[in-house]
Amino acid sequence: MKKLLLVKEIYLEGFRNLGHFIIEKYFKIFAWFSFVMFFIVLYAFVYRIATGFAFD
Repeated sequence: MKKLLLVKEIYLEGFRNLGHFIIEKYFKIFAWFSFVMFFIVLYAFVYRIATGFAFD
């Protein structure tokens, strides 16, 4: 739980006093898009391991 709160604080600190409203929204959307894409890749990797895919 402590690590999750630390990640949340880093996320909030990264967007504090960023500047223009549009730039702030763009980077927030890009960050969430990156998180989603990372978890999709992680899911695909775990699925391949679970189904016995041969990584040749």
